[in-house]
Amino acid sequence: MRNGNETVETPTLAEHEEFTDPKAAVDRLVELYSAARDFLCARFARTMEGKRPRARVRAFYPEVRLTTTSFAQVDTRLAFGHVSEPGEYATTVTRPDLFRNYLLQQIGLLVANHGVPVSVGPSQTPIPIHFAVAAGGGMTVPQEGVLDFPLRDIFDVPDLEELHDDIVNGDRVRWPDGSRPLAPFPAPRIDYSLSRLEHYTATLPEHFQNHVLFTNYQFYVDEFVAYARAELGNPNSPYEALIGPGGVTITSPEAGIEPPARAPQMPAWHLVAPNGQGISLVNIGVGPSNAKTATDHIAVLRPHAWLMVGHCAGLRNTQRLGDYVLAHGYVREDHVLDDDLPVWIPIPALAEIQVALEQAVAEVAGVEGYEVKRIMRTGTVATIDNRNWELRDQSGPVKRLSQSRAIALDMESATIAANGFRFRVPYGTLLCVSDKPLHGELKLPGMATEFYRGQVSRHLMIGIRAMERLREMPLERLHSRKLRSFAETAFL
Repeated sequence: MRNGNETVETPTLAEHEEFTDPKAAVDRLVELYSAARDFLCARFARTMEGKRPRARVRAFYPEVRLTTTSFAQVDTRLAFGHVSEPGEYATTVTRPDLFRNYLLQQIGLLVANHGVPVSVGPSQTPIPIHFAVAAGGGMTVPQEGVLDFPLRDIFDVPDLEELHDDIVNGDRVRWPDGSRPLAPFPAPRIDYSLSRLEHYTATLPEHFQNHVLFTNYQFYVDEFVAYARAELGNPNSPYEALIGPGGVTITSPEAGIEPPARAPQMPAWHLVAPNGQGISLVNIGVGPSNAKTATDHIAVLRPHAWLMVGHCAGLRNTQRLGDYVLAHGYVREDHVLDDDLPVWIPIPALAEIQVALEQAVAEVAGVEGYEVKRIMRTGTVATIDNRNWELRDQSGPVKRLSQSRAIALDMESATIAANGFRFRVPYGTLLCVSDKPLHGELKLPGMATEFYRGQVSRHLMIGIRAMERLREMPLERLHSRKLRSFAETAFL
């Protein structure tokens, strides 16, 4: 085919087809995507063998379209699964094999709620060769300058114009053809994050579970692995395997774990249950930049919840080392999301998450009712981008912390909560007080060792129990309207 004066080699472009059966629609998406990916990978392999194509090589993402002409009232008890007014809606799709269950659910709701078919066919968005090769496996794209010709002369490469968060940020309400977004992320943005996830966590995106715990210490990883081993030895456990960095997989409590040759920046561990209903733990390390990076990419997997379980500085003299802090509000001095989510936007506590965490504290600690207040306080958590804030003039930060009624300070929680709010992923925070710098109790080696020995296991177990409670909750309760704006995408 010709694109202006340029000759372009493409796979045979199929016509759009209409579907009322979600399974048939998803099967068609898989078929179209696989054909496009395989076409690109085959041409790329030939190119790497020295057989340069004579024309530009291009294949397209598949897309889903919905057209409705009626203002008829639909079942709006769900916060997703329907569009708000008549019109044409569309989204490009990548890796439909990975997102099969998600697509089945979202397409099924659209068809049921609006009583019209969805249309599936090729889009006008080219698949970058880097993403096709990453999904195809077994090959890598060489860096610019390795080949004797520019790769972009032959293949499409990632375009920053397509790798955006315009939909979730509320900056884009229509595509160039006049249709409106059907999903929160376009396919190139998802592909970008899928590749970044593998890079940062050293695990494949398909290993991530629907419930994600974030932590900032290796101690929690050690406890998570120990818990996973115990569960794998329990015949009544719902968990089937533990997958760690490098793809290491164990299915029995005695199995050894070989660490990867190169440790990833944010190692992830996945306690796998059927249908992705297990728990993933990501050690994001320290700082709001890491917290934003991890959540930017995990968000495209559309998890059902993510929680921060880490350490914090207690700001009240009445707190003790080892006490818990359940965040019901956030002061954002992390700054990494200021351009995407202005600081004047409130980040509310989510009742379902708060209840699950408080109940988990009571269960694991063996206390109930008013006694929970002996070990846990609910209040505002402040997140700052300077770990050594104590070394500066304290009058400014301390005054702001006091005015905000903050009871704890850390470097990740507000970032994770704010990105959860931005990406419509239910979020929560349960921290453990590890020092009290305003009251002379600094985190010194001896104190830290004693603290970690006694508290990490219980704290992690609280996070796990909270996730297990959320797992039993209907999606319509967890993914509620509190995270939805005026004009939302139909897909969750």
